[in-house]
Amino acid sequence: MSVKISVLLVDDHAVVRAGYKTYLSLAENIGQVYEADRGETACQLYNQHQPDLVVLDLSMPGIGGFETIRRLINRDNHAKILVFSIHNELVYVTRALQAGAKGYITKNSSPDILVTAVGKIALGGTFVDSELAQQLAITMTSGLDSSERIKQLSPREFDVFCLLANGYTTHKAAEKLCLSYKTVCNHGTAIKEKLGVETLAELTLLATRQGLITAQEVL
Repeated sequence: MSVKISVLLVDDHAVVRAGYKTYLSLAENIGQVYEADRGETACQLYNQHQPDLVVLDLSMPGIGGFETIRRLINRDNHAKILVFSIHNELVYVTRALQAGAKGYITKNSSPDILVTAVGKIALGGTFVDSELAQQLAITMTSGLDSSERIKQLSPREFDVFCLLANGYTTHKAAEKLCLSYKTVCNHGTAIKEKLGVETLAELTLLATRQGLITAQEVL
């Protein structure tokens, strides 16, 4: 590629951004690397700089990763987005790809994989981590999709669902997502209606079956 790829790196952790920005900048085919710490800023910088590709985390305060994907695609149907997340559950992968992302890799991947994915997507291709791609293929071949109800959730509802299922209180979830307590309560009610559950225990059980329960410190 004669013209170097410009990248918008979106992650709420400054140390993570610094490390991967340095690594990306060392790649021969990558040029300018812009940084954003949340989705709102990413949308502004995208409009300002029109980067060739966006490398995006999913778990961020504010509008979050899924809503960021939706907004970027709405603004530019040709936006090239690579999700770079700690989550390796298929429900995250399928939602990201359905929202318009062109690729998905986990933060457990080697830095070389990140550079490879950026290069391939920038050229118009797609890229999914090999292990995740294999799992997706098996799921599609079997015709099984136990997450149909979860697919009904909006991007923000999905974020709230994951936090509540993982033990966050409504107050803590609101703080994590930079939302009001009332807004999270309203999302909680809508989530229960869409998923057909009445209690937090049922919500947690559904999340467990989908592999969405993770070990994390909430307090």
